[in-house]
Amino acid sequence: MNTFINYAHRGASAYAPENTMSAFKKAFEIGANGIELDLQKTKDDKIVIFHDDRIDKKSNGTGKISDYTYSELLKLDFGSWFSTEYKNEKIVLFEDFMKEVSNRDLVLAIELKEENIEKQALEIIKKYYDINNVYITSFIYNALLKIRKLDEFIKIGWLIEEDINENNIKELMNINGNQICPRAKLVSKSGIKLARDNKLSVRLWGISNIEIMKEAYYLDTDGMTVNFPDKLKELIERK
Repeated sequence: MNTFINYAHRGASAYAPENTMSAFKKAFEIGANGIELDLQKTKDDKIVIFHDDRIDKKSNGTGKISDYTYSELLKLDFGSWFSTEYKNEKIVLFEDFMKEVSNRDLVLAIELKEENIEKQALEIIKKYYDINNVYITSFIYNALLKIRKLDEFIKIGWLIEEDINENNIKELMNINGNQICPRAKLVSKSGIKLARDNKLSVRLWGISNIEIMKEAYYLDTDGMTVNFPDKLKELIERK
């Protein structure tokens, strides 16, 4: 896939509660050709899709994902915080998501929110999906290092909180990384050129409004994560 990737950030999270099956299905409906999501492990070693450090704001529970077994999490409501329309929305088991997308033509950006889930996540991905259409991403460099030790071919994307520079390029190249992912507001044209010179792809994140999306789209990148993939699709089609 060489097209610009319109990643639905935690699904179409402007329109449905993030990282739920409703948000992912909405993303399919409104034209995203990529999905970004986040992985954490439960108390009983199941991998589920959730972003925050704590569940307090995005469910009717309290504490961390790791405080609960998967069956305990299933009893919680992960939708009402967003809208009563999504009351009793369930947390998504990563394997169930992969089954759902197994026959879809999407690029996946799968973010590891913690270490020690690398091997299990990789096994689930390979069971259901073409690894050529997957980037395993993280802010945690050591998690990406572990992924590379487990698999020499899967694509790795490093999320960074700064512009692209010689140092982060070097660190990424040390683990045979494939993509560098800076915050849209911090990236520069010279940083993007540096990535290109090193044959790395570039994905932007932190696109919080339409104005940032428009500015970011006209840079030389390979994709971006947005909460409103329908708006990005309109922009792509107008170009």
